[in-house]
Amino acid sequence: MPSVLPDGEPMPEDGTLPASALEGAGDRPLAFYLHVPYCATRCGYCDFNTYTATELRGSGGVLASRDNYAATLTDEVRLARKVLGDDPRQVRTVFVGGGTPTLLAAADLVRMLDAVREEFGLADDAEITTEANPESVNPEYLAELREGGFNRISFGMQSARQHVLKVLDRTHTPGRPEACVAEARAAGFGHVNLDLIYGTPGESDDDWRASLAAAVGAGPDHISAYALIVEEGTQLARRIRRGEVPMTDDDVHADRYLIADDVLSRAGFDWYEVSNWSTSRAGRCLHNELYWRGADWWGAGPGAHSHVGGVRWWNVKHPGAYAAALAEGRSPGAGREVLSPQDRRVERVLLELRLREGVPLSLLRPVGLAAAGRALADGLLEAGPYEAGSAVLTLRGRLLADGVVRDLVD
Repeated sequence: MPSVLPDGEPMPEDGTLPASALEGAGDRPLAFYLHVPYCATRCGYCDFNTYTATELRGSGGVLASRDNYAATLTDEVRLARKVLGDDPRQVRTVFVGGGTPTLLAAADLVRMLDAVREEFGLADDAEITTEANPESVNPEYLAELREGGFNRISFGMQSARQHVLKVLDRTHTPGRPEACVAEARAAGFGHVNLDLIYGTPGESDDDWRASLAAAVGAGPDHISAYALIVEEGTQLARRIRRGEVPMTDDDVHADRYLIADDVLSRAGFDWYEVSNWSTSRAGRCLHNELYWRGADWWGAGPGAHSHVGGVRWWNVKHPGAYAAALAEGRSPGAGREVLSPQDRRVERVLLELRLREGVPLSLLRPVGLAAAGRALADGLLEAGPYEAGSAVLTLRGRLLADGVVRDLVD
């Protein structure tokens, strides 16, 4: 959940959407993202809209408290029901992210999920995920989540090497994420993800291989691997600027990505999105796939973003301001934008090209089609599975995905 909000037009106080947003809604899946903005400490690389207790002290009072956060967020879920009116869709996926959602009591996370269930209903095969810090859960906590309806969990592992974790300001101990996978399996979670980061200053190829081996050995059915992005304004950016730690270059990122794809492929994981691998189709993160395919989702919580029928909006960032708006019966939305057909076409190309199934050629204009032909000849793209024709990134194309997609959207 990025910390900087975009510009846009004002959001109506009651959150009303244009009538066009719900046209054809029955043909689109509906998802919920529930943002928990609290962290025990701030990681040096993090630019998300999160807050520690120290950062909140004196800047929102009781309204910003973790103790009543679940009640506040359920107020927004009820607002969503009012805004979407008699929309009959049941919710296909719910994803609780942060921050560190598991800083809240398990009963609070279940309460938030129950609000979605009560207001909208959950599909019989709904995917219900929460993110978790390895040090913030135990077997009893995980069992309570599973009993409350969660069936997928994502642990922030990042690295198996202590010196790498230290640079990232991660507080968990090596080995704890792997233990969490076993505890989650024992609690009945059918799907478990481990998040990894590569390219941390001071990380070697051997460090990265060790992290991949530890993650694979833990037995998850999904692994995400992201290149470290040094965001301005973070502690890590300041440390690099002062020369305390080196900056990792793009060539190192590319080498680490190739190592990841090789190790994970050999271990039985298949890539289905540029930064995500799973052991089966069922192991994919459906919630993120809905994002990438332009479905409808309501993002509840401070700074959360939503999208329904080509209308995108975002909430105020601070937990105190967010709670105050809902307490006064107002939408917490800070702004919105109505996407044009061209905007939506471009977004589909940008997002769907990242997927294993690729982007339909029907979305490309003549200039983009010509660029796709050149990329095919250069070995950056290959023919995809769609009957009408599609383009899929090759392994080399995944390394240069940003450049490829820029050419295709013309």
